[in-house]
Amino acid sequence: MIKQIFSKLHKSQLLNFNEFQREKWVKAQASQIPDGSRVLDLGAGSCPYRMYFGHCLYHTQDFSELSEDQIRFREGYGEIDYVSDVTEIPVEDDYFDVVINTEVLEHVPNPVAVLNEIFRVLVPGGLLLLTAPLGSGIHQEPYHFYGGYTPWFYEKYLAETGFDEILVLANGGFYKHYSQETLRFIKSTQPWRTEVGFVFKVVWFPFWLLLLPVMLLVAVVSFFLDPIDQEKRFTVGYFVRAEKKQTGTLRE
Repeated sequence: MIKQIFSKLHKSQLLNFNEFQREKWVKAQASQIPDGSRVLDLGAGSCPYRMYFGHCLYHTQDFSELSEDQIRFREGYGEIDYVSDVTEIPVEDDYFDVVINTEVLEHVPNPVAVLNEIFRVLVPGGLLLLTAPLGSGIHQEPYHFYGGYTPWFYEKYLAETGFDEILVLANGGFYKHYSQETLRFIKSTQPWRTEVGFVFKVVWFPFWLLLLPVMLLVAVVSFFLDPIDQEKRFTVGYFVRAEKKQTGTLRE
């Protein structure tokens, strides 16, 4: 029963606000892109955003070296057009109108080189849509090189690369972050998921059941308290929008 509840709520805004808000942002950005634009999803993985770019010429890239259970929701890779290193995309200069790069930058050894490559393949005036964490636990190992990036990273290195119109938005504040980690505690300590012995599971189970409603209440209250955090110094990550600083506009 409890397992089924967690399974059904996994993709809800409350239990998974990080991905929920990210998808909402990507969808909103995609709706503003002109029909027929060339779009590259860089590090596309399972290609979860393909549906939002149905009005565009949607292309995908990934190095395709992760195992299936390391891909989002353990879906495995989607249809990848360019299997390559993220810093060596096999296309000519000034080719794409839009590059989308979500939750990838922390997985590359040289993130500035990635920004340079994105700049190269974008048309003059082309659009970069990027998301990455501010703080994240180790995942997709051994391809996890950075915990996250601050707004000053984006402002400094995007500008130096040649981007302007740089907009950096926080994906929630401290209280949503706290809500997420409270829910992580609940999920990671489920007695049937722990790797410890049977006796511990039997002893821990009633305590876990007692804690469950309290922790869920804390998570829900924290989630709805988030608007009082105006500084957002402990956000889970950022949504970034920038344009290639040269003459020209998106292809009509």
